[in-house]
Amino acid sequence: MVKNTPPAPHDGVTLKDTPLHQPALHESGYRHVSGAAIYVDDMPPPHGMLVGLAVQSPVARGRIRSLNLDGAKRAPGIHAVLAREDVPGHNQIGPSLPDEPLFAEQEVFTVGQIIAVVVGETLAQCRKAAALVKLDIEELRPILEIPDAIAAGSFIGTPHVMQRGDVTEAFKTAELVVEGELASGGQDHFYLETQVSLAIPEELGAVRIHSSTQHPSEVQAKVAEVLGVPRNRVVVEAPRMGGGFGGKETQAAHFAALAALAAVRTQRPVKVWLNRDDDMVMTGKRHPFLTRYKASFLKDGSLTGLWAEVFSNGGWSADLSISITDRALFHIDNTYFIPNVHVTGRVTRTNLPSNTAFRGFGGPQGMLVIEEALSRAAERLGLDGAEVRRKNYYGDAPRNLTPYWQEVTHNRAPRIHTELLASSDYTTRKAAIDAFNAKSRFIKRGISLQPVKFGISFTFTLLNQAGALVLVYADGSVQLNHGGTEMGQGLHTKMIAVAAHELGVPVDNIRLMTTSTEKVPNTSATAASSGSDLNGQAVKEACNTIRDRMRPVACRLLGLPVTDGAALRFANGLVIAPGGKHVAFADVALASWQAQISLSSTGYYRTPEIHYDRAAGRGVPFYYFAYGAAVLEVELNGLTGEHRILRADILHDVGDSLVPTIDRGQVEGAFIQGVGWLTCEEVLFDQKGRLLTHAPSTYKIPAVGEAPEDFRVTLLKGAPQDGVIHGSKAVGEPPFMLGIGVVTALRHAIASFAPPGRDVTLRIPCTPEAILRAVDAAQKV
Repeated sequence: MVKNTPPAPHDGVTLKDTPLHQPALHESGYRHVSGAAIYVDDMPPPHGMLVGLAVQSPVARGRIRSLNLDGAKRAPGIHAVLAREDVPGHNQIGPSLPDEPLFAEQEVFTVGQIIAVVVGETLAQCRKAAALVKLDIEELRPILEIPDAIAAGSFIGTPHVMQRGDVTEAFKTAELVVEGELASGGQDHFYLETQVSLAIPEELGAVRIHSSTQHPSEVQAKVAEVLGVPRNRVVVEAPRMGGGFGGKETQAAHFAALAALAAVRTQRPVKVWLNRDDDMVMTGKRHPFLTRYKASFLKDGSLTGLWAEVFSNGGWSADLSISITDRALFHIDNTYFIPNVHVTGRVTRTNLPSNTAFRGFGGPQGMLVIEEALSRAAERLGLDGAEVRRKNYYGDAPRNLTPYWQEVTHNRAPRIHTELLASSDYTTRKAAIDAFNAKSRFIKRGISLQPVKFGISFTFTLLNQAGALVLVYADGSVQLNHGGTEMGQGLHTKMIAVAAHELGVPVDNIRLMTTSTEKVPNTSATAASSGSDLNGQAVKEACNTIRDRMRPVACRLLGLPVTDGAALRFANGLVIAPGGKHVAFADVALASWQAQISLSSTGYYRTPEIHYDRAAGRGVPFYYFAYGAAVLEVELNGLTGEHRILRADILHDVGDSLVPTIDRGQVEGAFIQGVGWLTCEEVLFDQKGRLLTHAPSTYKIPAVGEAPEDFRVTLLKGAPQDGVIHGSKAVGEPPFMLGIGVVTALRHAIASFAPPGRDVTLRIPCTPEAILRAVDAAQKV
């Protein structure tokens, strides 16, 4: 129905309002807390469903002398026991290099490596059958640590080198040089939902897989290769995940392939689900790093040069280790201009589970290096750490060139620094802390300012693309499909807001569908903090195409010439002409269908203007940079090594946030996860490569006690980003590295135990034991 009066507000929403840039609940929030949200393991079991259980290698390195599966095959309730000879296609699952067989072949390379899969009626029956597998392995000495791998020449891929200027000359003219080794440990993803896949056989040898994965298209590709079928025979659906953090970017494919192979072989649905212990033992972690570095300074704290050799522990296969180590080099500068730099990165191959993507993707390990060097310089020179950092920020040309020769533009680090120092009252609080420490013998406090600059884009340029499919029905309701996956981070909430804004309909009109390879093909992983950037642009394009098709129809309904179509506004469920005359969006949809106009469209986006030459160490790998900073205050007990975060003030740059409540949650969660990695999460293996920290009873993740007692988070205002979906910025990974400030604040507190001019030696993670050792070292003359 056409109305001539101006449209009235409804539900408190004015005509100019849009769901974009407004606070909103997570689209599944109520379902999360009520238990109504459906995950893969919650799906009603299909008729005749079987379960699969992996038979794992008990040793970290060895030669398989014999493998006898007969006893397991005869066990009650068992329908199949499958190993390498049962793979009809390729027995390879490696995402970047063909060095990771799905089933072990002649050798095993890590504890937990898959030897076979037992398929039966129940998990209990599968466990009993797995115990009947006869496996004879000649155990060999494993390589577990980075130094041992370096000594043995055990590497993956080729070195990556970035250089600019003359570091040799910088060291000759330096007024201070700090050098040493910095090690950082692993971190378990500890997603609430463990790895799980359900495979259902279909006609013509096809299979449909419900997988808890961040990368449905890669699961599709790897399963197709294992089965020896084209990708169109494999459909992968990813409902929601109970967390991912990178751990389901590549490694979900392994368990999907086991389920699919078993389903095709038995012609029964098969589910493969890992309990917590198996998940922690079998899957990779954040990469441990070892860096040998040397940095030069002037007496005022100006950084003049950096040389570093960066080594990561890749585990037994490549996975994404090369790209992760590359990103560590890309972020070794953080927010600082380094006039002379020479850095090299290499991946070591060890006999541990293959380490994989984790929030920050190598960036945190790289940033730790420059932050350690700056902290040591400030301690040695007797300077304030925040001022040393400010002095070295990127600036105008020529101080705007990264080690990989990309220009730093729209640099928000100085602005954030100034605003945060003022809002946190840093100067006054630091003076008060120094006075407190002078009077307190055993309890000490510390404060730090931690800036972050994080590059946004996949550094493997090919992956910077996304697709979407939008359907408008004749009643005006909308179905939204895009290639991103939801792991609790709120991507779907943002995509609904984008679609609602572009089509001008209420968010309740839009149903967001399960991510599926049969709706949007050839997608990239939801990773690299790029989910909203890439998928948002694709959704926008699809919606705009449909909206433009509807404009002539709306003009006809409004009695306007078709040439006036461009002036129509779509908002609040209406199509509105200048002057206020309007018609309901649903009426335009119905009329468009009656006029035989298509109301479905795909959308596609690829990030422009990025490229990188790895051999030359030069290029523009990032479309833009996200910035943030945190002022952190800690208190530690010099007798026990325990510490707590008294206060955290965070100011973070998310551009013009698509949904501020979602972004704030991401900042809070990423920061706490970063604090966990650096203070309490410690991944430990024994000398035979067996994981010791394989359950919540032995692995400490941050809890409410690790959260700041006073936690203040602010999103930077008035900072839209050109060229990104509605001026927003990525948020998933950058705040993780704000946690590095806890290490710097602890160093400040520990330094008060030592004479002036002595730098602190503090091991990461900063457990109570590590802090006690640092305090003891600081007190020794």
